[in-house]
Amino acid sequence: MGNKTEKSLSELAEYLDAELVGNPDHRISGIADLQCASASELSFINQESYLQHLPQSKTGAVILNSDFADKYAGNKLIVANTYLAYAKVSVLFESLSVLPTGIHPSAVVASSADIDPSAAIGANCVIGEHARIGRGVRIYSGVSIGDRAHIDDNTLIHPNVVIYHGVCIGKNGIIHSGTVIGSDGFGFAPSRDGWKKIHQLGAVIIGNNVEIGSNCSIDRGALGDTIIHDGVIIDNLVHIAHNVKIGKRSAIAGCVGIAGSANIGENCTVAGAVAINGHISIADNSHFHGGTIVTKGNCEPGVFASTAPMQEVKKWRRSSVRYTQLDEMSNRIRQLEKQLTTLLATNSVEN
Repeated sequence: MGNKTEKSLSELAEYLDAELVGNPDHRISGIADLQCASASELSFINQESYLQHLPQSKTGAVILNSDFADKYAGNKLIVANTYLAYAKVSVLFESLSVLPTGIHPSAVVASSADIDPSAAIGANCVIGEHARIGRGVRIYSGVSIGDRAHIDDNTLIHPNVVIYHGVCIGKNGIIHSGTVIGSDGFGFAPSRDGWKKIHQLGAVIIGNNVEIGSNCSIDRGALGDTIIHDGVIIDNLVHIAHNVKIGKRSAIAGCVGIAGSANIGENCTVAGAVAINGHISIADNSHFHGGTIVTKGNCEPGVFASTAPMQEVKKWRRSSVRYTQLDEMSNRIRQLEKQLTTLLATNSVEN
């Protein structure tokens, strides 16, 4: 990683298990969108709307599926799933700088820390007592890892991440800059003298193949642990409170807040700015639209949404006023229903 990569189309076809139409010796050194790509770059099409850009594109080759293959006469790699193929090929052209194996001279590492010789520890990192760092782990500059924390094999930690004491992170993870894992949950007991802090005695356990975006905050458990299971992906600016559990392969988008002890099932998707109440359970395969306020759990999978869509401000103001009148209107409707029922009963007797 960090080196200039160049692949022939025949090599890419073999790597992607794609059908190649065109020059097998053409060299590719990067990926770009259709409008900007040069002859040495690869593009992809996964929607029909992008076909309009093909005639003017200078791209060296295009990844597309069989439905679109006859729309382009140039070099092409034909696959069943273009977006997945794009994801696979993107790793070949990763430009992240190489972090040398070993411990940078400026790092501060406790004598009791267990660091695998194949790990790479960047400048100004701090690693606490009895911490364990696995094989192939890369920890970039300014990362702080607390006592007894465990980072398993081949996990990548970007600059200025803070990992508190006792946190366990699985294999093949990625944690982006500014994220804090293992800070105290929001636990306080009221008293006559003010708020009395409840010390958070649990930890955070993160499974394998988990990616966490930048500037997230994941709180440690109060007694038990906060648990994020294998394959979960979390976007930037997400808050996960103490004792939350997130099931395998769920996806959490940016600016989501999940309150304490919520239990999110497997294969769920939570779109941006969703707020999830504490102490509720979300069923596997549940999907929430952006901005949804989740106040209660669900036992069955489904697609859920809340909040009014955007409106012109004058209409929104009128609607807001009407919303405050709903209780009064409901009472009036019930009264009218009673009056109507009485009137119908009287008419029936008279007839």
